[in-house]
Amino acid sequence: MNRENQIFKITLVGSVANVLLTAFKFVAGIVGHSAAMTADAVHSLSDLLTDAVVILFVHISGKPEDRSHDYGHGKFETLATTLIGLALVCVAVGIGWHGSVALWQWFHGAKLPAPGMLALWAAVVSVVLKEAVYQYTVRKGSRLQSPALEANAWHHRSDALSSLGTLVGIGGAILLGDRWTVLDPLASLVVAVFILRVALKLDKQGLDELLEASLPDQVEEEILAVVLSFPQVHDPHHLRTRRIGNHYAIEMHIRMDGDMPLRVVHDCTCMIESALKQRFGAHTHITLHVEPLKNK
Repeated sequence: MNRENQIFKITLVGSVANVLLTAFKFVAGIVGHSAAMTADAVHSLSDLLTDAVVILFVHISGKPEDRSHDYGHGKFETLATTLIGLALVCVAVGIGWHGSVALWQWFHGAKLPAPGMLALWAAVVSVVLKEAVYQYTVRKGSRLQSPALEANAWHHRSDALSSLGTLVGIGGAILLGDRWTVLDPLASLVVAVFILRVALKLDKQGLDELLEASLPDQVEEEILAVVLSFPQVHDPHHLRTRRIGNHYAIEMHIRMDGDMPLRVVHDCTCMIESALKQRFGAHTHITLHVEPLKNK
């Protein structure tokens, strides 16, 4: 099974879980009179939308290089990561607004409805199921080196955290009585903060890649170490790196003995490229510019 089909299968598993949970949460939130659970249901609904984004953009990113995309379509997967982050920001703002309105009403003497046991059980089921889906998705995303899949995994984790906060709020409101029904909307605010933190992290990662941010210093040091492991190479400089989807792009100037035959220089650069691809992936884009070694 190729990479695209594996990602589709993994995302489909999460989509099935999201469909079941979304329906259950909406029913539990409405019947159980829980603002936190209704907000949690909206979060699960957003998961379905991000699943669709992953499937669409990963399909595009899997296309080979063509005349209009010399470096392939990997940036589409990065774009998917950014869109998922933006979707999470919208979810966090929506949940936070809903909870704030309920708190405002409570401070002004309004009596908030006490959540029912159905909402509590929905929260328990959601925490267990979404954490399981997160663990499954993040492991597969890491193995397939898919930033969009890993971002979607964090969307599942944010739903699990959302449900955990909902569980605490609903449980407290039920066990402590009518005076503590405010814990339900308060829990939704805590959930919104958790979701917003994850969203901002994903958007920073996606925007860094879209704006051609360099690879981390640790990765660049590994690149230099690989290149300098060849005794023919001297003074690597002008190192430029970036990420294209789940692949790296590396550009570098190196110096070699100017008296070396062209064939030897060519063979050496081929071995360097092979070593870099072995370390960072077969689809790594590598450009080496060779200059004659300066006379001492």
